[in-house]
Order: sequence, then C-alpha cells, then structure tokens
Amino acid sequence: MTTDWGAFNEFGLLAVVAVRSPQNAFVSDSKLDAEWRELNYHTKPDLAGAMTEYQEFRRFLEAAGCDIIELPAANELTIDALYTRDSLIVTPKGIVKPRMGKPQRRAESAVNGAALSAKGYALAGEISGHGKVEGGDLVWLDAHTLLAGIGYRTNLEGIRQLQKIVGPEVSVIAFDLPHHKGTGDVFHLMSVLSPVDRDLAVVFPPLMPVRLVEFLQERGVQFVEVPEAEFSSMGCNVLAIAPRHVIMVDGNPETAARMRASGVKVIEIRANEISRKGEGGPTCMTRPLRRI
Repeated sequence: MTTDWGAFNEFGLLAVVAVRSPQNAFVSDSKLDAEWRELNYHTKPDLAGAMTEYQEFRRFLEAAGCDIIELPAANELTIDALYTRDSLIVTPKGIVKPRMGKPQRRAESAVNGAALSAKGYALAGEISGHGKVEGGDLVWLDAHTLLAGIGYRTNLEGIRQLQKIVGPEVSVIAFDLPHHKGTGDVFHLMSVLSPVDRDLAVVFPPLMPVRLVEFLQERGVQFVEVPEAEFSSMGCNVLAIAPRHVIMVDGNPETAARMRASGVKVIEIRANEISRKGEGGPTCMTRPLRRI
C-alpha cells in the first residue's frame, strides 16, 4: 500500500498528479459527436487539437518535477472524464470516491478509484445515497482545514458524509455558493477561489460568499482579484505547481499581470480544445495526489 499521497493544500510543490488524456477521455470523433451537446460544451472539441494542447500542458507538469499518473479509458465514461479533479478526493485517511453532482459523470469515481487502488492507494470510503460531492467544490487550506462549496454539484449530505470519513482531525467548513447561471452551469468553489500560496489566492469576489471572503481575510490571505471581463475566460482557474508558480489558460492578460505584480511566476497555455469548450481549466484537469 503506497503512502505517496498528501495534497492538503492547493499551492505546495506538486509531486504526484493524476490526469486523463484527451485520447482516453474523448476517445474518438464519434464519441465527441454523441456527447458534447448533452454535456453542455460550448462547441465540439477537436481531438487532434486537444492532444496537442494536452501534451504542452503535460510538458509543463513534467518540467516542474511531477510524477504523472495517467488514468485509463473506460466504456462507461463520458468526455467529461478529462476533468479528473472532480471525481477523486484526497484525504489524510486515503482516497474518497465522491458521488458526482452531474449524473452523467457518476461512473468516474469508481473507475478512477479502482485505477488508483490498483497502484496501491488506500481507499478511505465513498459518498453514497443522496450525498453529492465534486472535487472542484473542495479546497484544502492546510491538513486540518477543508473548505467546501454547497451548490448544485455538492450538497450538505455529501459534506456530512465526508466529515465523518475524514474524522475530527479535519474541520470541513461549508459555504453556500450562488445560483449564478443555474443547474446546467459548471460552477464550483474553485471557480472563484484558487490559492497560489499560503497567504495569496486568486479570487473573483462578486461571486464569493461573504463569509468566505471574511474567513480568508481573517487568516491573512491576500487577494489577486480577477476582473469581470476575465471571469468567463477562466481567469480564476489557476493551478499552482509550486508556491507562487502557476499554470493558467491564456487570454487573461490582466489577471496574469496582477499575479506577476504579486510575485507569481505565470505559465500561460493555449487550451481552447481542452479547457474553453468544456469550461475546465488546469485545476479541473488535474487531481493532485501529493504536494510537498
């Protein structure tokens, strides 16, 4: 059984990460044709273009020293399986398999959990019944503090079950998310909050719960605010690969400039096929398993 996990913040040096390539998620042009509309993609992704973009993204992860675990294809998965963050939860007790809020994605947790179990990762439990949790609604601040967004993808019952699994050593603190664009939209806690260091986070305040803003400020976290014009282009979807060293989708120049002014090293990637069309940026495409 491996002990090579521990991603209990969102900004430490990224050592081990699970991803799924577009080849294993999108699979074929016919699968893309069959699924992109139902899954609310803006337009159909191009598989060849997605692989080119993904390989560039993967090269940056490798250059940062990440050990990359490629998750497999499976017949029961949809093209959304590209976004691995949502379908696995890392806790001090081991991996938790969530019950996804988006019904079409519910097979992912079993497939991904089995893949990691086969590599020796301990499974601590799973969310079941009426509970719903997606990984994009969970943000670790430290090993004892897990923030949770309550919205259309994650509910209180799911968080109650998760709290029971992680035990009293971890405080799971829940915040209500806004309705925003409704049930069909991809909106998670990490849509508005991406920590990039212990005391710095990229945020979009207009859609943040007031209690969350105050909670972070009380902990001494400074904000890099994403301008309204860059929220829909995923200016807030920022993956830290080390403290103040991040990967983001290109086309968000003001957010990138504000981060650089705060001492953050910024890598901008072209991600039209892998991110913009499905509204899943670098944080969505990665499930950190270990940070140092």
